[in-house]
Amino acid sequence: MMKTYTIFLFFLLALLSVFRTGDSAAYERVLRVSDSKIISFNQMIDDIKLSGIIFVGESHDNEKHHLAQFDVIKSLDEARVPLALGLEMFRADSQKELDLWTAGKLEMSSFLRLYYENWGAPWPWYKTIFLFAKDRGIPMIGLNVPNEISRKVSREGFSSLTVEEMKQLPPGITCDIDAAYMDFIRRVHGDRFQNDARSFRFFCEAQMVWDKTMAWHLVEFLKKNPLRTMVVLAGVGHSWKRGIPEQIRRQSILRYTVILPEMPGHIGIDTATTDDADYILLDGKAPGR
Repeated sequence: MMKTYTIFLFFLLALLSVFRTGDSAAYERVLRVSDSKIISFNQMIDDIKLSGIIFVGESHDNEKHHLAQFDVIKSLDEARVPLALGLEMFRADSQKELDLWTAGKLEMSSFLRLYYENWGAPWPWYKTIFLFAKDRGIPMIGLNVPNEISRKVSREGFSSLTVEEMKQLPPGITCDIDAAYMDFIRRVHGDRFQNDARSFRFFCEAQMVWDKTMAWHLVEFLKKNPLRTMVVLAGVGHSWKRGIPEQIRRQSILRYTVILPEMPGHIGIDTATTDDADYILLDGKAPGR
């Protein structure tokens, strides 16, 4: 009997271990940049509950980054924070279909078609997030510019846009890049245009148009929905404080928090400052410094 009980207990503990593993966050250790302390993921969630906007940056092809985004969304939802999702992955002109999706009035096949019309990354990377938003009725807000606009700016510069093309952008969008912004883009993306200063400037202008446009749509949504907390899913370069957050700072007094994943060579425990982010998601389980 004792042997049977021991075997039963062993399997019960193993089963519970599986459940704990499945419920654990993708990142368990977080650097709180303001005081350089290593805290838990749950401590971070407690810290950020009152933020109006929460950026959770990603490398688009890194599945762990998407798991972390889902962890943030799910944790805040469980804490009964009323959420909305701001999405680089969808253009602003897709909003009608996004509203139908979160209202449960758009079939999966139609949503998948919409997704691939907007974004090129594999659907499975975002599937859990977007299905969760639908199931929980969380508004999904398209932030991005039309593809042809961003491509033209990247290729020919902001000044090449016609009057009609400018009408596809929010009112008042300008492109005032400076040396500091260009240095920031180099830090995020590397010196990918080392021998072509003109192409690099146009690339920076395209990034700035994205940043300003996405910031405008975020602010406009929150003006109409001030009780919601916006979780923004966007690339690290846009989520970095010098990206969309800086444009929000110029447009409003909304409080925002920036969460970035640790990225060796770009941002990490020994290089991050409060000019970059508020929290850094740390790989590994080794004790912090």
